[in-house]
Amino acid sequence: MLSMACSRCLWRTAGLYKRPIRIITPGKNRGIHVSSVRNTIMPAWVIDDYGKNDVLRFNENMLFPVINYPNEIIIQVHAASINPIDVNMRNGYGAASLSMTRDPLLMKTAGSEFPIILGRDVSGVVMECGLAVKYFKPGDKVWAAVPPWKQGTFAEFVVANANVVSLKPKSLSHTEAASLPYVALTAWAALVNSCGLKKETCPGKRVLIIGASGGVGTAAIQLLKAWGAHVTVVCSGGAQTLMKDLGADDFIDYTAASLKDQLKTRDLFDVILDNVGGTSEELALQYLKPWSGASYCTLVTPFLHNTDRLGIADGMMRSGMTLGSKVIKHLCKGIHYRWGFFTPSGPALDEFGELVDAGKMRPVVEKVFPFSDVPQAFDKLEAGHARGKTVIQVIESKQ
Repeated sequence: MLSMACSRCLWRTAGLYKRPIRIITPGKNRGIHVSSVRNTIMPAWVIDDYGKNDVLRFNENMLFPVINYPNEIIIQVHAASINPIDVNMRNGYGAASLSMTRDPLLMKTAGSEFPIILGRDVSGVVMECGLAVKYFKPGDKVWAAVPPWKQGTFAEFVVANANVVSLKPKSLSHTEAASLPYVALTAWAALVNSCGLKKETCPGKRVLIIGASGGVGTAAIQLLKAWGAHVTVVCSGGAQTLMKDLGADDFIDYTAASLKDQLKTRDLFDVILDNVGGTSEELALQYLKPWSGASYCTLVTPFLHNTDRLGIADGMMRSGMTLGSKVIKHLCKGIHYRWGFFTPSGPALDEFGELVDAGKMRPVVEKVFPFSDVPQAFDKLEAGHARGKTVIQVIESKQ
């Protein structure tokens, strides 16, 4: 045990961390490895309250993340990216559910979750591994999407469960890689987990994607085309070139004519992925093939809104009743109705990494901001009409 601790201390003092870190050797508790945070700080963008962009604060003295469980790793963040969930979390959306997940026994006082570091995507380098981590080692280049109830990636370092981490595709830089994990895993959760699509059964399936020019839509198009599906996309005319470049077979400009009239001219679909919600839900459901296993999945659900407004118990009950009633209603018409939620998964990222390195998938990055301009990056995302991802370059790096 002494030699292990000494070797880790020597590795750190070689300049990789550039900060003094003391290791507490696990002794008899061989399954847990804990790093001391004494005199160890890092820069990060945090919020101390919920609100608009003015709640974002640059904190040069954020405590360094520590490994608390044997299956965790610490990643030096080279690049991160902004997703709509970051804006929503900054505004306080989903606070009740996320606080419950962080503190299920309700042992902490209200507001103890602050300061919160936002950011879900990360591409970087492994700096330290827990004792139970078998598939990664210090120095590995990795990518991941961190769950919303964990501290995020708009920081110099982040701790993550090794099960949600994957080796970064060799063909991508950190800046490119950081644009994909959260949106790719959200698309995977909707298409694979909710709609039941998989590589073997996807060829020939007709899929409609509503709101296809954002991050989830661009990832979904490429995954479906790699698996042999016929993809029809709905977005504004300005995104037509991008959609065709990504492989979309058919394009519908909802600003050019009535979406209903345009959909009437197309054959029925096997799967519909809805990134917009609202009135598009009832409209789209009419264009699925009934009694053929066809599925509709929306990523716009009332779950977090209900728990924020009604509390955890009543909010979950209301959401369950809403979902259950819609499932039964549409099942009687021969259609499967589903909600889709982001699900972190290292194995799914392994699949995406193979597609990227095979040239079947590429990141779509609209703009890159330096780490000092995180508030401006939020402004960019909130302006809407995204044509890809907004990335934060935390440090200058090579592949």
